[in-house]
Amino acid sequence: MLLRKLSIKKWGIKFLDLFPINHDQKVSCSMRYQVKFTKIKRGFRALGVALLICNGFTAQAQPGEPAKHRAGIVLEEFLFTKADFPSCHSATIVELLNKELLCTYFGGTHERHPDVEIRLQRKKLDGTWTRPVSVADGIQPDGERLPTWNPVLFQPEGEDLMLYYKVGPNPREWWGEFITSKDNGHTWSEPRKLEGKLLGPIKNKPIQLADGTILSGSSDENDGWKAHIERSTDGGKSWTFIGPLNDGERISAIQPALLTHADGSIQMLSRSNTKGERIAETWSRDGGLTWSEMTYGTLPNNNSGLDAVTLKDGRHLLIYNHSTRSQEGMGHKGRGVLNLAVSKDGKAWEAALVLDYLDEPEKQYSYPSIIQTADGLVHIVYTWHRERIKHVVINPKKLETFPIKDGQWPLENIPLVVSTEQ
Repeated sequence: MLLRKLSIKKWGIKFLDLFPINHDQKVSCSMRYQVKFTKIKRGFRALGVALLICNGFTAQAQPGEPAKHRAGIVLEEFLFTKADFPSCHSATIVELLNKELLCTYFGGTHERHPDVEIRLQRKKLDGTWTRPVSVADGIQPDGERLPTWNPVLFQPEGEDLMLYYKVGPNPREWWGEFITSKDNGHTWSEPRKLEGKLLGPIKNKPIQLADGTILSGSSDENDGWKAHIERSTDGGKSWTFIGPLNDGERISAIQPALLTHADGSIQMLSRSNTKGERIAETWSRDGGLTWSEMTYGTLPNNNSGLDAVTLKDGRHLLIYNHSTRSQEGMGHKGRGVLNLAVSKDGKAWEAALVLDYLDEPEKQYSYPSIIQTADGLVHIVYTWHRERIKHVVINPKKLETFPIKDGQWPLENIPLVVSTEQ
């Protein structure tokens, strides 16, 4: 039994240094006690200072050594701490040919507000991020102003850098637009609207196959949630619409992420609604032309965005909220926990990291984007409470993983540890 004194901080309870421990250290407890911990926290706030007693709490990290559940993390940082807009969401990231990183997201008064614009920041080679600048807005020719949504950065082999985004009053009525850059995102073309049913990549980056074919995971929310593919064989100059890939009733799915497998097959993982509460998936074995019947996988989904990437070594990484929307102890709509999982075949997944965890009203870690850069490192950007964008760098060779059995996160190996907020 371990007895700890607690102090009340803005974002929740933080352990005092009765002996050294930080948010990188491992504190394990049964799921039952971890869920109840949030309720106890709230009671402690009223008391100011209290003592927490919980059978099974143990501090297992050795002084000066990284705890196992943080293994592989190279860097954690914010792109900014203060900006001239109060809210931001839906980040995307790309590595440029000169090895700089670009990150875009939408920011403004709040989601759906007409002043929401697409913001861009650059991580220079000296490791610093430039200040946010606006690169696209929703101002129409007649002067009407509409919100912008869900930017996606992508650079096809040998082509200009592309930035796709959506414009419209809501996801049922929005349309796709894009701009291009010839100088690593310093200047951009005039916006062009996608034609017909094309919306562009709806949240996650496209993939480019060995033969040059580009597959863009997209979806429509106008008449039920339906995923589709937009396919290009000419470097993104023209696109073919393939789908829908689900009926929007038996399974509702949007915002696909795509993985490639050694046998040539392509796997799509999608956000589903609260009826499914699991990640939806479908497979293609002919370069994205046809797809299998969409089914539910084993991992939970809280009706929130996810992303995935196939690594150079053939493994697959999935960044997501391992929770359901109404699951107790998992924060705002299940977005209070952000998890990284690893798989060799896209079917059996292993837990790798809990990047952040906080069970507080209106607080969230959501809408992640993930890439692997030329140096082999993995970069993840995601929404931090709708106030900032957080960037985490991971060395995938250093990850320590544990099997996810029957869709249950292995809390005994990688527990939920309350994040130290800043």
